[in-house]
Amino acid sequence: MAFDGAGPITEAVVLMAGSGSRLRLSGHAVPKPLLPVLGRPLICYLLENLAKAGVGILHAVVGWESERLLAGLAPLVPDGMRLHPIFNREWKKQNGVSLLAAEAEVTAPFLLTMADHLFDFAILETLVRQGDPAQLNLAIDRKIDSIFDLDDAMKVQTRNGRVAAIGKDLAPYDAIDTGAFLCPPEIFRYLKAAQRGGDCSLADGVGLMAADSKVLAIDIGEAWWQDVDTPAMRARAEDELRNRAQFKMGVLPVRP
Repeated sequence: MAFDGAGPITEAVVLMAGSGSRLRLSGHAVPKPLLPVLGRPLICYLLENLAKAGVGILHAVVGWESERLLAGLAPLVPDGMRLHPIFNREWKKQNGVSLLAAEAEVTAPFLLTMADHLFDFAILETLVRQGDPAQLNLAIDRKIDSIFDLDDAMKVQTRNGRVAAIGKDLAPYDAIDTGAFLCPPEIFRYLKAAQRGGDCSLADGVGLMAADSKVLAIDIGEAWWQDVDTPAMRARAEDELRNRAQFKMGVLPVRP
């Protein structure tokens, strides 16, 4: 896949430096990207979709238990995709710092996702086909009533096809941040500007870009995604994946 008049998007940055504390406290000892979801490591679903989207280089930003995570991740990387680990020594800080760790490694527009999110391939496809490589493109979900754990979701306010504001406590809002982006390298400059005491969240950088009218809101329509941050979210994801598998087999799915 490619932008009109531009080269294909061949690189992705996937943030996986955190410790996944909420899942570990529930008794799951493996690094979160390797957590079984319907019998497969969580990260497998994302890797397959990135490969389908044409990604050839996977920049994996790691931190907590990095050696164990990479040992489990390497065999899962699809053929034709190169794993490029990036170690974030400040992994205890917010996710904006993890993305900044990749600054020297990417010089062209790239896909950005979180390792603990599941996405329909259609979301990545829509980002690439509808996005503008000169701006930040955020995949948003307007199906607010379908969001699991809405309190924990990152809220988005849109205006004329652009992101006007973003934040967990934002009000009013009309969409939810799915955690999937198509980024220009300019995102790093905004993350640096957003830092306070050497720390910043990704949302901080997105907010600054939005203030300069540089963030497009890419509506995912009916496509599905799910954050897997707690045992309840994992169970919800497994129910959805199970229903989807049954639908493909011609069995009527039963919604939870």
